[in-house]
Amino acid sequence: MFDYDVVIIGGGPAGLTAGLYASRARLNTVLFEGMMMGGQTASTEMVENYPGFTEPLAGSSMGPLFEAQAKKFGLEVRQFQQATRIIPKNPGFEIILSPDGQVSAKTVIVATGTQWATLGIPGEQEMKGAGVSYCATCDGAFYRDLDIAVIGGGNAAIEESLFLTRFARKVYIIHRRDALRAEKIIQERAFANEKIEFVLNHVPLRIVGDSEVKGVEIKQVKTGEERLLAVSGVFIYVGMRGKSELLEGLTSMDDRGFIPAGEDTITDCPGLFAAGDIRQKPLRQIVTAVADGAVAAVQAEKFIEANF
Repeated sequence: MFDYDVVIIGGGPAGLTAGLYASRARLNTVLFEGMMMGGQTASTEMVENYPGFTEPLAGSSMGPLFEAQAKKFGLEVRQFQQATRIIPKNPGFEIILSPDGQVSAKTVIVATGTQWATLGIPGEQEMKGAGVSYCATCDGAFYRDLDIAVIGGGNAAIEESLFLTRFARKVYIIHRRDALRAEKIIQERAFANEKIEFVLNHVPLRIVGDSEVKGVEIKQVKTGEERLLAVSGVFIYVGMRGKSELLEGLTSMDDRGFIPAGEDTITDCPGLFAAGDIRQKPLRQIVTAVADGAVAAVQAEKFIEANF
């Protein structure tokens, strides 16, 4: 006897969509989310590329909307309760929970998403929370009328830099190449913003400070020249890693923690499905996450029909 047909781990767009589709299929489904609903979307200021909306949506509003819709069809949500271990039982799984408890399920959909990669340079860990941040919407307001640095050249780095100009006096964007990787429309907005100064062809060497950030040492990649850039905060956006520690030993993953599940979300552990940003894929967006969530729920339903 199982407690649930489907256990979903992760409350971002992929997990909540999986919950919607599984619940509509009348599968007894529960979703565990250890933090806030919405995943990375919750810390995104505005979303303007989700189809069907002519005006941008506040990222923080999307998670609650997804959650309310899924609950309408019977999804059980347990927020601030985290899955810490998945144990295959053949058949089914046992899921160990924190702070305590456990449940059993016929299938598991993992939609734990990603976490920001770190630079691994001196001062980064020491200054974390004291001037080093990975979330502009969380911490930007602390830097009103101060100079700050953003490290990275992709969409996240440039979008967050634009957000930070609401507070900061100046935003330096440090990027190791001579051209940005962000979408052209986002680049255009950044180049037009007088508060942003680009420091291209540079890499960070060290974050300097004692109890708080005082600056970042940078090196010109072509000349090797080193200098200190005086800033009060450093925001780091140099890529993502999969939040897949929970799956170690259960299924294969690449060196960045992403699961090589195909478009069908099927992993090499029977009954375990990977949906959303945790999956190896060429594009990580809300629209691709919700697609994965729907597919994973349908695959879980098929697996249950064939095996139970």
